[in-house]
Amino acid sequence: MTSPTPLRVIRTQPDGEALGGALGEAAPHNIQAEQCVLGAVMLSPAALAEVRPLLDNGDFYRPAHARIWDAVCALTDRGAPADPLTVGAEIGTRNLATIGGAPYLHTLISHVPAAANAGYWAHMVRALAYARTVAETGTRLLQLAATDSDPADLRARVAAEVAAVTGADRRGWPDPTPLTTAPDLPRFPIGCLPEWAAEYAACVADLTQTPVDLAGGLALAALAVAAGGNVTVNAGAWTEPTNLFLVMVLPPGNRKSEVYKAMTAPIRAAETTLIEHAGPVIAEAAIARKVAEADAERTEKAAAAHPDDPNKLANASAARLALDNAHVPAEPALFGGNDSTVEKVTSRLAEQNGRYAVLAPEGGKLFSIAGGRYSGSPDIGVFLSGHAGEEMRIERMGRPSERIDAAALTIGVCLQPGVLAGLGDTPEFREQGLLGRLLVAMPESMLGHRNARPDPIPPHITTTYERTLNTLVLSLRRLGDPDATPVTLTFTSEAQDAVVDLLEATEPRFRPGTGDLAHMTDWGGKLIGAIVRLAALLHLGEHLRDGYGHPITLATFQRAVQLGEYFTAHAQAAYDAIGADPAINHARTVLEWARRNDITRFTARDLMRGPLKNRARKVTDLDPALRVLETHGWTRRTPSTPTGGRPTAPTYETHPDLTHNPQ
Repeated sequence: MTSPTPLRVIRTQPDGEALGGALGEAAPHNIQAEQCVLGAVMLSPAALAEVRPLLDNGDFYRPAHARIWDAVCALTDRGAPADPLTVGAEIGTRNLATIGGAPYLHTLISHVPAAANAGYWAHMVRALAYARTVAETGTRLLQLAATDSDPADLRARVAAEVAAVTGADRRGWPDPTPLTTAPDLPRFPIGCLPEWAAEYAACVADLTQTPVDLAGGLALAALAVAAGGNVTVNAGAWTEPTNLFLVMVLPPGNRKSEVYKAMTAPIRAAETTLIEHAGPVIAEAAIARKVAEADAERTEKAAAAHPDDPNKLANASAARLALDNAHVPAEPALFGGNDSTVEKVTSRLAEQNGRYAVLAPEGGKLFSIAGGRYSGSPDIGVFLSGHAGEEMRIERMGRPSERIDAAALTIGVCLQPGVLAGLGDTPEFREQGLLGRLLVAMPESMLGHRNARPDPIPPHITTTYERTLNTLVLSLRRLGDPDATPVTLTFTSEAQDAVVDLLEATEPRFRPGTGDLAHMTDWGGKLIGAIVRLAALLHLGEHLRDGYGHPITLATFQRAVQLGEYFTAHAQAAYDAIGADPAINHARTVLEWARRNDITRFTARDLMRGPLKNRARKVTDLDPALRVLETHGWTRRTPSTPTGGRPTAPTYETHPDLTHNPQ
């Protein structure tokens, strides 16, 4: 990159009187820097995108420059080019004279050594604008001192002036932002849920004074319990099951257990109904097995007594085969709770024809055991196959082998923030794809802002939720019986086109260096599949009796996309908390090094010799971390003066408040 020509700060005003005569100083400004900024943004849209967050029209010393800046921004907002001709047309023939005429716009471009250095000049312009603010404040303070004001009133006015100027940018710096790749986290879009679930979840959240994200996430988990293993959805090029892995992250004291009990009550009731209905069937099967055992024992004894009798041998073989086929079904179980272990979940999936869920207000134990807390080695195979709906074969010493044709495991648990951060301590969770399967919600706690007198939930809303979910679970459960015909949902043609459009729009987000999902492709690669699953669940929740008989509409898919956007933002925050982004981790290391050592300037090679030693093989490996620091306002690049015709390595300045704002 070509370094900018050094620009001298002009402190005289050829076109106006000095600001604040009592100071004897002209207002600080640099006409050349302003010209270079304006020329650069007319030459390059990328330059405008870089400097626009830094400047507004009030930062320009010359009113003509402020008018040109406004014209460039207005054109860009309309998607129009901002070259000198269109800028001149935007300003208008009558007003061109006030800026020096149309030729002046071309002069601005001719003053630009390299548009890539627009940020350098913009920081200079902003710094001088701040300096003028300080000068103006000083003038007002002098004027206040000359008044015959009440001392108390004078102190208050002086304090207000000082607070205003110290609250402005220091040396032209914007306020830095926390190091994270995630945007501000959105609230759960509760309106995307089926009406009966949305109303109840909102009421539960209000009654318990908890974030609606918790109740909303558990409502989705409940729908996944009903549909998982019973219904699949065809997305055109592939098919998805309808189970989900949902994790809600909240610190202690947020009444997670109360929300959990309220949202899962209909599932427990449905499980009780299934157990009651299965009781006679299980009893009959148990009796039939005992009869088969007795028949096998009797015929085997007869065959042993008469080994030469082919009829007795045939009878014994038939009786043994009948015994092997005399299966006693397990008692129905829809889900397990806090005591779920990997081995128990695996056995339950085999018992329940591949359909099972883990729902718990505290699910840290499950991930702890999966990470090898007791065994010493991670065991996450059941999670990987259970999420994908794959076949599972389980073989254990001393026990019969088990086979699951299509495992469908649903997870809906709450975790403490510390447990979430600890997931990064097990590399296999990331390497083998478990983290990429989690839909994480990280709502803000309401502790300290809760209403002690919330309104009760209207009885009809509770009744509707419980009856509807109970009916949905029982009706869809019958679809998953071994002898039932599998049900596969499809999309309308419009919705199918939207799926493909979303695939195309998402792909650039994985590109290294530019994509916001480039550091979490394991999660992003499953995003569209998760949205397809969500669309199927919303569809089933809206068409309770015959949802599998109608295709999923575009409107339903769009609501699923909104949920996908919500989970994407929260997944980015979760990956930051886990420390899954090397650029963020390296940037934090640099900030801590600079803060601890009072570093005000550094180069990339300083980092390779210091805080990031052995973490990068070449200077360009540091670009992602340096980009994070710049975009978050903690550093800014100041190109060096060329030496011998070749630019030297750029130097980075650190924010003046760094030592007071450790990250």
